[in-house]
This record gives sequence, structure tokens and C-alpha cells, in this order.
Amino acid sequence: MTETTGQPVFTRQDVRALDAEAIERYGIPGIVLMENAGRALADEALRMLPDQPRRAALILCGPGNNGGDGFVAARHLHNAEVDVTVVHFHPADQYAGDARVHLDIIRKMELALLQAGDEPIEALRQAGRSDLILDCLFGTGLTRRVRHPLDAVIRWINHQSSPILACDIPSGLDCDTGQPLGAAVQANATVTFAGIKKGFASSETKRFTGRIVVGNIGVPIALLRQWDARKRTDQRLDRPPEGNVS
Repeated sequence: MTETTGQPVFTRQDVRALDAEAIERYGIPGIVLMENAGRALADEALRMLPDQPRRAALILCGPGNNGGDGFVAARHLHNAEVDVTVVHFHPADQYAGDARVHLDIIRKMELALLQAGDEPIEALRQAGRSDLILDCLFGTGLTRRVRHPLDAVIRWINHQSSPILACDIPSGLDCDTGQPLGAAVQANATVTFAGIKKGFASSETKRFTGRIVVGNIGVPIALLRQWDARKRTDQRLDRPPEGNVS
């Protein structure tokens, strides 16, 4: 984990391109990036959990890669002797790719898994007490208003007394603008991956992100530096020349 000062800044499109370049240029499998993201999330969760004999975490997993990160975090928290309950908001047999691999692992580990189904709030009530809620519902790819019933789920999260840790970006927040797409999670802390998201620059996003830390997912440092240099060059080229006022 690192602090945010001096970190590269990514748009939604940048995030996709960075992952693709890490996979295609360096041959890093996507499942390795997901494993590293989930491990970084679990490490921060362990810092936030209370120092007591019995600790419980509730992990809410959406249908995409954020859900996969949550499955990875669940495994590592379980191995750290945290009582873990995972609620997934997508049918188990419809998960695919890397997320499906990690879901299958925690199923074989016999972790507590609940499918939200048509009554997600009831499933959340069945999950029982938690000392920390991990928000792994939506990631940077979200571009449209959060629909029912997940908007109700987000409101439920925000009304809980347990602290909230967001995975990469608080669910419902627009990656590029920092504006809520309807309902948005108000996290106590956010573990964001590889670099800062563009929308975090808005002063209004602090009430959604809480404390921000950058999790290392294994993207080569040379690639991050090259990416940051490219972005800075593009910004200079886009800036109008000084003194050229018409």
C-alpha cells in the first residue's frame, strides 16, 4: 500500500488500457492481477478490523472483476481467521473468467456464500453481524445510473454502523467525474489499484471515498512510469500556449 501523493491518475479508458498492456506486453495473466488486487484489499481490511478474538467481515460482490477481487479478499481474510460471509449479486453459474475461478475456490473452501436473488436486502439481513463491510459491487466501468434493487443495497450499506471499505472505487461513483450515478457508497476508506482515479480529484468525492490508499497489483513500475509520462505529455499538448489570448 502507498499513499496517494505522486501517483498516476487514470480515467476509465486508461484503466482498461493499462490492464491490457500489462497482460499483452508483459504477459501477466489477468488472474494474477485479480489475485494481487484482492490481496491488497484484504490487507487493508485487516488493518481496519478491530483487534479482538472474533472478527467478522461482510463482502458484497457484484458481477464483474470487482466481484472477483472480493472473492480473493474473502479467501485471504478467512485464512487470517476472520469470519467471512460473501453475498454475491449475480447467479453463481453465470460468473465467468477469472472471477469464476476465484468463486470456485472459495466454494470449495466452504466459505459462507449467499446469493442475493430477488430479495437482496433479506439476504443481507441473513448475513448477520459484521465488523467491516467490503464494497465490491461496481468498479470503474460503471457509466449509467445504478438501478433497482442495487440502489437499495447501496442505501442499506450506507445506513450500517460498520465501517465500509471500497474496492477500487466506491460503488455508484463515476470514475471520470467523481459524481454519484444515483446512489453511491459512502466508504470510510477506498483501496484503489495502480493509481488514482480521475474523479477522485473532485473535492466532493471525499465523502464517498474516505481515506484513499493505492494497492499494488503487480503492474511493472516501468509501465506505470511510462504511462504517467505519456499522460503528462498529453496534458501539456492539450494546454493552450501561454500569452496566446485572442
